[in-house]
Amino acid sequence: MLYTKSILQYNSPNVLYFDDDMPELPEVETTKVSLFPLLEQKVIDVQVRESRLRWPIPEDIQNLKGQKLLKLSRRSKYILAEFETHSMLWHLGMSGSFRLCDTQDELRKHDHLIIQFEDQQLRYHDPRRFGCIIWLNEESQTKLIDTLGPEPLSDVFNAEYLIDKLKNKNVGIKIAIMDNHVVVGVGNIYATECLFNLGIHPAQPASTLSTDQIQKLVVEIKRILKQAIDLGGSTLKDYSNAMGENGYFQQTLLAYGRAGEMCVNCETTLENIKLGQRASVFCPQCQPLKKVNTSQIQRGKSK
Repeated sequence: MLYTKSILQYNSPNVLYFDDDMPELPEVETTKVSLFPLLEQKVIDVQVRESRLRWPIPEDIQNLKGQKLLKLSRRSKYILAEFETHSMLWHLGMSGSFRLCDTQDELRKHDHLIIQFEDQQLRYHDPRRFGCIIWLNEESQTKLIDTLGPEPLSDVFNAEYLIDKLKNKNVGIKIAIMDNHVVVGVGNIYATECLFNLGIHPAQPASTLSTDQIQKLVVEIKRILKQAIDLGGSTLKDYSNAMGENGYFQQTLLAYGRAGEMCVNCETTLENIKLGQRASVFCPQCQPLKKVNTSQIQRGKSK
């Protein structure tokens, strides 16, 4: 395919690493659901206004013309769009968003792709251009999908699985649960909230967590993500779904983004450390760091 060279250029363990403000699993799930009105609609036209995203939009994307959109699914933070004879892989990157529009709606500066369906236009908007719109084929499946860990809301992600994955990991627990090879979709916002709610220090070496802590962590990850999806995700800057609706989970945040404020539980000032190049807010009183050999704590990049 035409984008093969670009994918190979970014073939590294951090190929999916973006900054803190990127849409996370609840925002991608909410976006996917908001695109359901396009199902069974035929593509009438495709207009590429700017092809230079994280990887170039395929030059042969015009092959979508005449095809119906049959299915929309999500894997990690990817939206998988299945058409009649082709499938696409969409990622929002740091600032990407989809919007359902009428043809007469004014175009915005960073509307890079317009797919005209029978009843509506689908517009991809991305000021920072770190998203991707590529074909889902053998190469992209192998490089970007097959290496991913289980979905956090699936039955595969359970305490037994996580205990096994963490037993030899000495990185901070926050880095471990944000590793897409361990479990997908637990981004910075939701990892921060889960650990705060359980009283676990984000830098606690993952291998030192007790069985009870890991069992509770699995339950809390599932609970937080389900709640965030129900609330439409988190709108911290300009996120909205394809209908232009904002999320409301940010109104429930107890730790993320609140460094320097008082802990809601003990009124201690919340502190911020860097883990894996990510801001990690925690309460030093409610989330004490268990005493272990400090050489065990590795502060690396999350995957």
